[in-house]
Amino acid sequence: MKTMLKAAIIAGAALFAGQAANAETLTLANWLPPSHPLVADVMVPFAENIKAATDGRVTVNMLPAPLGPPPAQYDLAVNGVADITFGVQGYTPGRFRTTNLAEIPFWGDTAEVTSIAYWRTWDALLKDAGEYDDVHVLGVFTHGPGQAFMKGKDLSSLDALNGAKIRVGGGIVHEIATALGAVPVEGPSSQTYELLSQGVADGIMFPYESVNFFGLTDLVDQALVVPGGLYNTSFFVVMNKAKWDSLSDEDQAAINSVSGEALAQLAGKAWDAADAAGLEAMRDTVTFNIATPGQIDAIREMVEPVVEAKLAEIDEAGVSSEKAYQIMEKNIEEMQGE
Repeated sequence: MKTMLKAAIIAGAALFAGQAANAETLTLANWLPPSHPLVADVMVPFAENIKAATDGRVTVNMLPAPLGPPPAQYDLAVNGVADITFGVQGYTPGRFRTTNLAEIPFWGDTAEVTSIAYWRTWDALLKDAGEYDDVHVLGVFTHGPGQAFMKGKDLSSLDALNGAKIRVGGGIVHEIATALGAVPVEGPSSQTYELLSQGVADGIMFPYESVNFFGLTDLVDQALVVPGGLYNTSFFVVMNKAKWDSLSDEDQAAINSVSGEALAQLAGKAWDAADAAGLEAMRDTVTFNIATPGQIDAIREMVEPVVEAKLAEIDEAGVSSEKAYQIMEKNIEEMQGE
């Protein structure tokens, strides 16, 4: 009996050791505060989903300190400094031209719809541009629709934007602000409070979530809300190609099952929940001016040259912008129907 028990213990230990030896830990770079929705509600659950999908064979370890600034995140994955990274394509202007499709105005009022439609369009066509060939793409998605916010200016009129200094981030929002008559002030989102409180900027273009997360609810009292959004911001989640290739076919299939459209849906829902919380936080202090049909027509006319130029960049990247637009539009209509 003792011999049998000893043999069982040895066998169990050997099995455990074998599983431990075969386990893979992937490093995930992070450059945002742990409480940020993109971290707490997207990347952390995504890491947990990978572990669950692979039955614990693959785990993800989020690094405690940034390995580089936001614009460096993609190259951290390319060079294998981290196994998985996430970031904003617009932080490296001109490098990812197909993201223009997701960032143009008026796509929709929820990040979930836009994100899933964007992933489906990327997977069907945009990936053919080869912009991400040096990594394995785990997902692309957008945040919720961006709007304009100011203090002390009546945003029921578009004239309030004329000459106003508006803080913007990367991507198409710089050109959108200019087209609307504003003066773009570029700066990282983490410095927005200082830019507004010190008068460097008169207002911002942000989704509801960001106004709340960065503590700006006391610095704005007017919002211009454009149905479908003035812009979106595109995000990527990518993995070092060699590390991806080193995984077994079984683990690759398992990770893919929680990536792509599943990741786009996870991110979209997280952004929508954060936007809802941000909107609620501003209800008593901010006047929300919903753009009238006439104002929407005026905005469309003002931003049309920007949209056309951005779509032309997609053609330059090697895929048809007309076809991409049609696919994206169809995907959004289908998602809204669902």
